[in-house]
Amino acid sequence: MTRPETYVEGRREVLRQASQALGGRAVTVWEVSGRAELEPQATSEQAPSHHATKLDVDTTLRRWNIAIVQGSRWVGCQAAPGGAWVIAPVRLRPPAPPPNGRERRSRERLTLELAGLCLGLLDRRELAQGAPAATRRLDPLQDVTTLPGIIAHELSNPLTAARAGLQLVMEAVGRWTEVAAGRRLELLDELGQVIEDIDRSVNFLRAVKDRARGTLARSERFDAVRVVRSCCTLEARVLKEKRIPLEFDSTVESVYLRGDPNALYDLLVNLIRNAADASSARPAPIRVGLAQEVNTLHLTVQDEGSGIGAQDLERIFEPGFTTKEFGEGSGMGLVAVQSVVRNMFAGSITVDSKVGAGTTMSVRLPIPAQRSADQHAEREAAP
Repeated sequence: MTRPETYVEGRREVLRQASQALGGRAVTVWEVSGRAELEPQATSEQAPSHHATKLDVDTTLRRWNIAIVQGSRWVGCQAAPGGAWVIAPVRLRPPAPPPNGRERRSRERLTLELAGLCLGLLDRRELAQGAPAATRRLDPLQDVTTLPGIIAHELSNPLTAARAGLQLVMEAVGRWTEVAAGRRLELLDELGQVIEDIDRSVNFLRAVKDRARGTLARSERFDAVRVVRSCCTLEARVLKEKRIPLEFDSTVESVYLRGDPNALYDLLVNLIRNAADASSARPAPIRVGLAQEVNTLHLTVQDEGSGIGAQDLERIFEPGFTTKEFGEGSGMGLVAVQSVVRNMFAGSITVDSKVGAGTTMSVRLPIPAQRSADQHAEREAAP
């Protein structure tokens, strides 16, 4: 991406002055990439070393349970050679004042927060002056600016028509006196599940259209246990045709996360169906587990299928890579899973697999502060 020279010079000067205020230490600005990695964008050093710009994300942002949002930027430096990192976000507004006016931030942190504020204001001025469209950040999930929205729009229309048709069918089934009442209820339940799937697909397509317009992803507080349980209930019906049992075990009643519940649902569907594909030759139970580990929600999907070879484990999150036969997989399912885990929920995903013994996918999501009153209300409302 090409930046106007005035912007580049302004950014360089901000970093230089921050470095001077910090005793000449290298000050770097990073941007979160599509793979949830912090890539250095600029530094105060003329010839920076690898260690001056390589931020240890695991011991900083992830350890502090800070959301690593794609496109966000951070400015920081090491307090001492080989020592801890001091980091501040690039923002447009100053942070909130300290409680009771008692300042606890270090001199280094205050300096970097001022630098981050200056960089954010430079960005706003550049956009206000009409920066070329090529300099603006694009969602890496978009190959072009308009095609995703067009596809989503064209798919939404037939899905909406199909939903209306299913509702008419449900009304007709309800009037079938020739069919036993028990069988009618069973049919109505099955059709209701199909309508729920259509609604979920329409919501996903709406999110695609919003992304094409540059709208932020859906974000709300939701009960993750309810979403996982609902997904397992519906997927158990799908796997029943393949004679693969699906078992769900949760040691927690409810945990609230912030993000898009549909994204968590689709994430789990991907993992369950991958496990089912791996178990097709030897049907065995797929086990979905949910547990709370201090401030982390631990979601596991375990199968006893074919497993993944050691040579493939390092590549399973690469776009386009798949161990399935040609035409059976796109190689993008786990890419989408990793993107949701890291970018939306600031979590992590790991894989443990052995050829011939099966695979366990482990997703760990940080749990934000819970609202006990909301949880109590949810329990009272439950049937």
